[in-house]
Amino acid sequence: MPIGLIALALGGFGIGLTEFVIMGLLPEVAADFGVTEASAGWLISGYALAVVVGALGLTAAVTRLDRKPVLAGLLVLFIVGNLLSATAADYWPMMLGRVIAALAHGAFFGIGAVVAADMVAPAKKAGAIALMFTGLTAANVLGVPFGTLLGQAAGWRATFWAITVIGVVALAGILALVPGNAGTKGDAGGLRRELQAFRSGQVWLSIVVTILGFGGMFGAFTYIAYTLTEVSGFASTTVPWLLIIFGLGLFAGNTLGGRAADRNVDRTLLVVLAALSAILVVFALTAANQAVTVASLVLMGGFGFATVPGLQMRVMKYASSAPTLASGANIGAFNVGNALGAWLGGVTITAGLGYTSPIWAGAGITLVGLVVMALAAAKARRSAVVAGGSGNAADSPADPAQPAVREVRAGL
Repeated sequence: MPIGLIALALGGFGIGLTEFVIMGLLPEVAADFGVTEASAGWLISGYALAVVVGALGLTAAVTRLDRKPVLAGLLVLFIVGNLLSATAADYWPMMLGRVIAALAHGAFFGIGAVVAADMVAPAKKAGAIALMFTGLTAANVLGVPFGTLLGQAAGWRATFWAITVIGVVALAGILALVPGNAGTKGDAGGLRRELQAFRSGQVWLSIVVTILGFGGMFGAFTYIAYTLTEVSGFASTTVPWLLIIFGLGLFAGNTLGGRAADRNVDRTLLVVLAALSAILVVFALTAANQAVTVASLVLMGGFGFATVPGLQMRVMKYASSAPTLASGANIGAFNVGNALGAWLGGVTITAGLGYTSPIWAGAGITLVGLVVMALAAAKARRSAVVAGGSGNAADSPADPAQPAVREVRAGL
């Protein structure tokens, strides 16, 4: 794999750390600013909403620009946002820093996925995307626990100073290691051409599967600390270590999911979503058993994140003539799924259904995502038959020379 992918992964590591580490530091932040925990929680929700805005708005604004300087500019935005967070005197400057950093999140992963895929041979594109997203999984496995420990030992601001330094190193890496022509320049048709990608029903179906498939896993994960302590009977001091185990599953799933998606995207997503649905059901039924719970955590993380490279690759495949904005929109869809899963899990707890109810809700959301994916795959097969017979199909990928298209015609 090209070394430039490591620079992209490091940027992803810093961005993932910014998104998730504050969950472990929320009490310290709330106490420092003198706000309620609910108000401090908006530093998480506000970030997620800004990710969606940036994934669409910023990506749309830079469609005509070269990809490498755009990625560098996004990391500068990320650095500025975290610098504001580290030096914030009160709540609102902190919120501003969170929003600025989040604006870079969606656009970086959306554009970075296009650049990563362009840096390797066609048969390795999903694997390259998975490698870039390894930074995000590493943020969960290593960054969040150690970032939380740093914040608790030296003050929460120390964590955001560390993230700022990571952003500077990632910026230097991208400037030095990513080829200048990676991803090529924005298409001549600009935003209009990028918007045409959304005429494909398969792009929309893929985005819906992203929201439902990833939202199901995140819905179960959002309230996992309550499940582990109140249902499984683990001590609260063991929760960070259990989350590291969960993160190891994320790491393995992301890597193996990328390799499988390179062979057959639709089949991989169908198998993974079916397995994830089953695992969530088993987890909900056996959460009182600690040994099974540990296994369920690993498998939930593994199959949950195994969807990510395939989902991103599928959107880019069906928007192949102008994939940048669609790629960014799918990054936004991951965060919409996060919000959906967290909201529905909260509703079930509020309704008095207990701390396994978010897992049941996650299983239900994932199952609906599986149904949508099955419909999308069937539609792709029908389009492939039409394309094979007439040379044209509305939802076939735009570039017939791509191996992904040949996979569809072979019967994805």
